[in-house]
Amino acid sequence: MLRHPSEDFCVAGVRYYSPHKAEVNCCAFSPDCHIILTCTDDGTLYLWKASSGKLLAKARGHTGPVKCCVFSKDGDLFASASHDCSVRMWRTSTHECVHVLTGHRRSVETVSFSWDGRMLASGGWDNTVLLWDTQTGQKERTLLGHRAAVQSSAFSTDSQCLATGSWDHSVRVWGLHGDEEDLTLEGHQGNVACLCFSTAGLLASGSWDGTVRVWSMKSRVCVFVLDGSGRVWVRCVAFSTDGLVLASTAEGDMVKIWNMVDGRCIKNLQGHKDSAYGCVFSPSGALLTSGSDQLDLGEEVKAQDEHLEDEE
Repeated sequence: MLRHPSEDFCVAGVRYYSPHKAEVNCCAFSPDCHIILTCTDDGTLYLWKASSGKLLAKARGHTGPVKCCVFSKDGDLFASASHDCSVRMWRTSTHECVHVLTGHRRSVETVSFSWDGRMLASGGWDNTVLLWDTQTGQKERTLLGHRAAVQSSAFSTDSQCLATGSWDHSVRVWGLHGDEEDLTLEGHQGNVACLCFSTAGLLASGSWDGTVRVWSMKSRVCVFVLDGSGRVWVRCVAFSTDGLVLASTAEGDMVKIWNMVDGRCIKNLQGHKDSAYGCVFSPSGALLTSGSDQLDLGEEVKAQDEHLEDEE
């Protein structure tokens, strides 16, 4: 179990989930850690049994590359965002599509469930963010303000706000209830490709400028600038469940683990043959899954493969 940041974080095995038929753009663990969800440029979503790597199902319906996929917090649903300008919501148990959400005018790059499961956010090349009711599939709100494509999104763990990252180099934090004030966070010098909130009130943003910025939502300031990528694009950021460490993936086969106490890089994980794209911690923090553009999904395991069984 990864409960404290230390120099002892190591990789003892790598399991590959393949064959995908195109680039893997995103991956996600189900909340119970039984299923890994991946999406690719071939327009297909893949569901895998985490403990064995067995392909459980393929979800088809998109007519373009699937750019992002995510499970709801209770695991009952998963959602996908596509270059075909649509968002789809799927039932995990049956893999059937329950809602096709249309409203974006261009490619949809990001999709996120709120932690309470009531809302879904999507953003894309039309510079807009749309909020959807997950029960009815109806559009609830349109959030305007970004000056370029919206590439990333994440809800806070209390579902009170939504962060979005854009090609305009900014992060916007939108208050969703009551009198919460909207906030613009600036400092990146490139597109903001990924976002993640921690349970401790931190927000991480990764950019094509090669840096990860960690923001305190309480003080509204940047507390760390993590620069270990050599100016290559940061593709994904993910906090461990306890918020003590942050994982980041980048071009050039890099998967890094950062200490959130002092901002140090405590581990470089090896295993991918090419650039690493999506990454996500399992609910316990014992596993980190990352996808690459070599048509595979490498699962970085902290100890031995039997930790997958421990998760279940």
